Amino acid sequence: MKISTKGRYGLTIMMELAAKFGEGPTSLKSIAERNGLSEHYLEQLIAPLRNAGLVKSVRGAYGGYVLSKDPEGITSGDVIRILEGPISPVDFTEEDDPAKRDLWLRIRDSIADVLDSTTLSDLIHYKGEGTPDSYMFYI
Repeated sequence: MKISTKGRYGLTIMMELAAKFGEGPTSLKSIAERNGLSEHYLEQLIAPLRNAGLVKSVRGAYGGYVLSKDPEGITSGDVIRILEGPISPVDFTEEDDPAKRDLWLRIRDSIADVLDSTTLSDLIHYKGEGTPDSYMFYI
């Protein structure tokens, strides 16, 4: 299963809004500039997130977007499902072999578990501890 730019950039938008939660609206232009992304593309992604109730738009000269609820109340799974659709590596209805069907279901459930247990708050406060890239070398 591969997450497209829709899911990746949508998560970027949501993380930016989560980082500014409680500080007022953030413009898509500022998000696009900070991340080197197309503002026009982000405008296409924000609509389904707004329609799903995850973000609210604020009109006016200092308008933009804000999260509709606390970053701890929105999971990466919420965002990915809205932008990518259901999380599934294969179409289970096409699988006749029960062993393979069970494998695909376990893969789907594992992916869903990780996405649904990772909030926007977790992502913006991530420290990288315990990952191979987090080692500091002193000479």
